[in-house]
Amino acid sequence: MKIINGIALLLSAGLFAGVVHAQELTGTLKQIKDTGMITLGARESATPFSYNLEGTQFVGYSYDIMMKVVERIKTELKSPNLQFKVMPITAQNRIALVQNGTIDLECSSTTNTEERQKQVSFSDSFFMIGTRLLTAKDSGIKDFADLKGKNVVTTAGTTSERLLNKLNDEKNLGMNIIAAKENGQAFLSMESGRAVAFMMDDAILYGERAKSKSAEKWIVTGTPQSREVYGCMMRKDDAQLKKLVDGVVADLTKSGQIIPIYKKWFESPIPPRSMTLNFPMSEDLKHLYANPSDSAIQ
Repeated sequence: MKIINGIALLLSAGLFAGVVHAQELTGTLKQIKDTGMITLGARESATPFSYNLEGTQFVGYSYDIMMKVVERIKTELKSPNLQFKVMPITAQNRIALVQNGTIDLECSSTTNTEERQKQVSFSDSFFMIGTRLLTAKDSGIKDFADLKGKNVVTTAGTTSERLLNKLNDEKNLGMNIIAAKENGQAFLSMESGRAVAFMMDDAILYGERAKSKSAEKWIVTGTPQSREVYGCMMRKDDAQLKKLVDGVVADLTKSGQIIPIYKKWFESPIPPRSMTLNFPMSEDLKHLYANPSDSAIQ
């Protein structure tokens, strides 16, 4: 069966190549072919999805997937010397930078939502998370109701910020919500005592805990406030690029090639401190891998 699946994937890649070469290039792929360059967007503090390794290079689970896309583009455009540059982005500016053409592709920790689909296109999803809380083990915080009247931090421009504000209003919790520029800054706000908890996607919270100096001090807790999926972002109405990126994601997930990438970043020691997230693969994620889709699930 594995041999048959492998043949099927090779055939699908070959068919896609035939489509690209048979059609006139348009949109981003034409621009990439003409300029010999693709500009990528990456987060500096979204461990283990996309992060800057001590100022030397970007790494991460999503970054590895993005590099697979670059390799496919080189192959399909017959441009082995294609160059790429990586631009640091934030949660606040990532959508605008895709829209205005500053970056061609972004694969990090961006949630696919119906609202965002009006502004950009998303590839098939490559990860699923729940939004929870990171807090000190002795904080007394067990769930979101325990945040009443307290300082809580999240990252600006994220779905977590929107959900936290909505929860605050609907439950009349009286929280003081601090919006940090990046995930690392949000963790520091909590670590320094400015906030009692940090709300964010659970996998990112595990990443922040793992890279802290005293990981045993922190715990991820709380009832998930949403289930969200991540995908690569690109400009709207760019059918050729979207088909290529979807093909890469589907090939990785349905063939099982994504499994060692997952284990590398979520179940094994990762740089810079050889920390391990110990974040087991959920049944939801296994289902997502088996059934690639670009639908938002919020």
